[in-house]
Amino acid sequence: MRRILGRILADRRVVGGLLLVAQLVIVMYSVGWMSGRWLWAPRILTVLSVIIVIWLVRKYDNPTYKISWIIVILLLPLFGGLFYLLWGNTPFNRARTQHKYEPQPPDFTEYRLMPATEALAQEDPRHAARARYITALDGMPAWTNTEAHYFRVGEDMFASMCEELWQAHKFIFLEYFIIEEGIMWNTILDILQEKVREGVDVRILYDDVGSIATLPQNYDRFLASLGIRAVRFNRFIPTLNTYLNYRNHRKMMIIDGNVGYMGGINLADEYINEKVRFGHWKDTGIMLRGEGTVNMTSLFLQMWEYVTGEPVPPLNAYLPTMKMPEDGYVQPFADSPLDDLNVGESTYLQIIHNARNYVYITTPYLVLDNEMITALTIAAQSGVDVRILTPGIPDKKLVYMITRSYYQQLHRAGVKIYEYRPGFLHAKCIVSDDDTAVVGTINMDFRSFFLHFECATCFYNSSVVHAVKQDILETINVSRRIDDAWLHKVPWLRSIAASVLRLFAPLL
Repeated sequence: MRRILGRILADRRVVGGLLLVAQLVIVMYSVGWMSGRWLWAPRILTVLSVIIVIWLVRKYDNPTYKISWIIVILLLPLFGGLFYLLWGNTPFNRARTQHKYEPQPPDFTEYRLMPATEALAQEDPRHAARARYITALDGMPAWTNTEAHYFRVGEDMFASMCEELWQAHKFIFLEYFIIEEGIMWNTILDILQEKVREGVDVRILYDDVGSIATLPQNYDRFLASLGIRAVRFNRFIPTLNTYLNYRNHRKMMIIDGNVGYMGGINLADEYINEKVRFGHWKDTGIMLRGEGTVNMTSLFLQMWEYVTGEPVPPLNAYLPTMKMPEDGYVQPFADSPLDDLNVGESTYLQIIHNARNYVYITTPYLVLDNEMITALTIAAQSGVDVRILTPGIPDKKLVYMITRSYYQQLHRAGVKIYEYRPGFLHAKCIVSDDDTAVVGTINMDFRSFFLHFECATCFYNSSVVHAVKQDILETINVSRRIDDAWLHKVPWLRSIAASVLRLFAPLL
């Protein structure tokens, strides 16, 4: 908290933003005073709010998000419209990002790599729509000839990362939301320094807000002094603009184009239970070895171009050099908040809609829109075994209240809900019907679906599907089932408070 306050107070632009709002109000009232009409300024602000509400109704934004802003404007008719212009999801605020994010998907056939999307569609038509959807919108196809491994806890993934990092010869790419000095990061940093001395190209992208309380200011300069190319994503500038909400929540590590890691695990000690904050930290991740890693490499280079402005180099020097035995199909993909394509939530919705026997979900935060509630409800009422696992110990109490506010509605529809007793569950997984699973960084909340850059890997007919299912079933064994007795014990005042918070959930 001290670092955050220091960053805010050290930046004069936050003061400038506040002064700008004050000046606008003073000018409008001054004009009204000089014209002898004191009500002129309030009327103009009220008209602006009405125009903003009409504009919101016509926009293609998520209805729940629009309703939240309309409530804010109705509660504050004088300044609600002005607040939306400053903080809302407007083209003005999107334009304030570093530059428009329009990556050009690579044509893998140019590099003599043959994606397996069409082969998957022919082998199993049930997966065709989802695989083609991701490929069409994201440019990331499905692959075979890839070995996949699933990690049930961060400790196992960390040990594997260190082992593979020591084997790097050409390049190491890291892209993370949070990096924190400690056992995990310092161990990795020691390896990276050694690899830099060996001539390995080491690049790091980390989110400035995600790491604002965990790294010293200008830590990227320190890394540069070590020979590591480091960039802070969307630097924290404390002004009154919503583009600061567009955070890079992705977590990836790519080594020589042959090995790639992805999942919910950041580079900080709590993720490997070296630091205990909210009981046992339950997290998951995956490793790919082989052709499937090419999607991760491409995603990293696209993001590197977005942040630095450097053109994406030809992929020839970054392609995987090994083919592994087939283990189903893998399809790493990403989602961006700077377009109208909601790839992450839509992929989840397709899996839920297509489920015939079961669908199991783990998420640290449960903040749902109407589309997701309807999908889960219809699936459960159709006889599909729908189970959702959430944390037993929260890291954000307000969000936890909102998460629990959905329990009663989902429970009545037949959805089985569990809370992880030993501590905080940070895993972001979905698995269905023994043939489909997704592991990545996508929470089931508005931030992941609409405001963050995210990534995940979809598995089809892979051994990872079985591993995810088994892990969730074993996690359920140490979790508390939410039932009628539990719901009846919830104080009515807390239920009302949670319902009020849900009105503003998309804005939190």
